[in-house]
Amino acid sequence: MNLERVQLNGKDILEKSFKTGIRGYNQEEVDEFLDTVIQDYEVLHQEIERLKQENERLKKTSEPSRSRPTSTNQVNYDVLKRLSNLEKAVFGKKFADS
Repeated sequence: MNLERVQLNGKDILEKSFKTGIRGYNQEEVDEFLDTVIQDYEVLHQEIERLKQENERLKKTSEPSRSRPTSTNQVNYDVLKRLSNLEKAVFGKKFADS
């Protein structure tokens, strides 16, 4: 969602006035509806801000720790070594029993 494209805010809606004609809208109904729209805008704005903060927090927690640099190759080697030991333990024992 591109917030730069948002044209209205709660204050704009609150201060909006409409001209009335001979068969114009009921002023109270329009005001009640605009009050609801303002409340919704405020809720959406708060949710957007909350999500921005959560996004920033998650970005920071997902960054690799600099105190413990871990090489992907080292991790892969360790996993393969453990897998190899597990295969030897499982299949080596199976073939020895035959």
